[in-house]
Amino acid sequence: MNTKSAFIAIVGKPNVGKSSLLNTLLGEKIAIVSSKPQTTRTRITGVLTEDIYQWVFLDTPGIHKPKTKLSGHMNKVVTDSVADVDLVLFVVEPMGKLTPEENSLIEQFKARRLPVILVINKTDLIDKEQLLARIAEISALYDFEAVVPVSVTENEGISTLMDELRAHTEEGPHFFPEDTLTDQPERAIAAEIIREKILRNMRDEIPHGTAVSIEKMREREGGGILDIEATIYCERDSHKGMIIGKGGAMLKKIGSDARADLEAFLDVKVNLKCWVKVRDDWRNSEKAIKQVGLRYEE
Repeated sequence: MNTKSAFIAIVGKPNVGKSSLLNTLLGEKIAIVSSKPQTTRTRITGVLTEDIYQWVFLDTPGIHKPKTKLSGHMNKVVTDSVADVDLVLFVVEPMGKLTPEENSLIEQFKARRLPVILVINKTDLIDKEQLLARIAEISALYDFEAVVPVSVTENEGISTLMDELRAHTEEGPHFFPEDTLTDQPERAIAAEIIREKILRNMRDEIPHGTAVSIEKMREREGGGILDIEATIYCERDSHKGMIIGKGGAMLKKIGSDARADLEAFLDVKVNLKCWVKVRDDWRNSEKAIKQVGLRYEE
C-alpha cells in the first residue's frame, strides 16, 4: 500500500485559534493555548499519522506588527514556514476586518501560488447568514482550495477538514515514525507548559516579557520521579515580585498548574522547582533571545 504525506503550515493572526486547532487535530496538547495574543513564539511541529496518511503540521506565531527583535523573528517564522509546504491552513475569525498582516499573508499566497485552505474558526459565534457573508468576503480575495468553517471549542467541522487534508496528500514516504507526535524536545515542551501557566495566571502587561528556560530535567535513579528545574525570566524587578506573589503564592500556583500538565504529558511523577530572574529588555537582545532557549537562525 502506497503511503501519502503532506507538510502543512497553520497561519493567521494572533489569538485566532491556530494552536487549539493543532491540538484538536492531533488529539493531544503539544502547543500552549491562552487568550493572550502572541502565545506561540516559535514554529511548533505536530505529526499525525492515520493509516497510509501522515501530516506534518507547522503551527506558527500569529502574524502581527513587530515591536521588538523577538516579534520580528516571530513574523519571519511565519513567512519562512509557508515557503516550503504542500498546503497552508489560513485560519481567520468569523467577523471583523482582516488586518494588514492578514492581507499581507494573502499577497504572499498569490506571489507563491500556494494551495491554501481557508479555515473560518469560532463559527459558533455567528449565524448561518453571517457565515455565508464571511465566506463570500474572504473567498473573493484568493482562489482557495476549499473553505472549511469550524468551531474548535465545539469540535465542529473538524471531520470535514480532515477529509480535505486527506484529499491534499500526495504519494510519498512518511517522514516520522507512526507514534511520533512532535519533533519538539521534551525540554522545549516543558518550558512552554510553564509559560502557558504564567500567561493564564498573570496580568496582560507581564507575560509577554517572560521566558522560561529548563536548567535541569533528569529522572531519579530507580525511576518514578522526574526532577525539573526551570528559570523564569522577566524584564523588570517589579514583574519579578508579581510573578513570585505575596508569600510566593503566585509562583506556587504557576508551578502547581504546570506540574499537573507536565505529569499528564510525560506520564511520570514530576518534582518541579522554579526560580525567577530579571533580564532587562531581553526581547531586543539577540544573545538573550538565544540564552532563554529561543533559536531562530535555522
